[in-house]
Amino acid sequence: MLKLFAKYTSIGVLNTLIHWGVFALVVSIFYAPQSIANLSGFCVAVTFSFFMNARYTFRSTASRYRYFIFVAFMGSMAFITGVVADMLKIQAIATLVFFSGSSLVIGFLYSKFVVFKD
Repeated sequence: MLKLFAKYTSIGVLNTLIHWGVFALVVSIFYAPQSIANLSGFCVAVTFSFFMNARYTFRSTASRYRYFIFVAFMGSMAFITGVVADMLKIQAIATLVFFSGSSLVIGFLYSKFVVFKD
């Protein structure tokens, strides 16, 4: 399981760069709240992450159903994180760091035991 997590983490690094870049653009250019910026960053990065992890980490087939349950679960987590950050007036960088760390662990477990469980 540690080897799988290492693969998942390496894809997660690229995913995080994509997510953070979109988050920064949405906040700085569109002046959107963190909830929307976090969800937007997630939506752009999740497609890359899903297909790369299906193929290289879990060696599984990607299907619409699997994509949907992954996006729905992780997207809800991204949005809720942003809503709480907005309510508590947490700085954007803290929101990104928290979400990146928590989504790495929770996303891996959810992917392994639910999404790509064969």
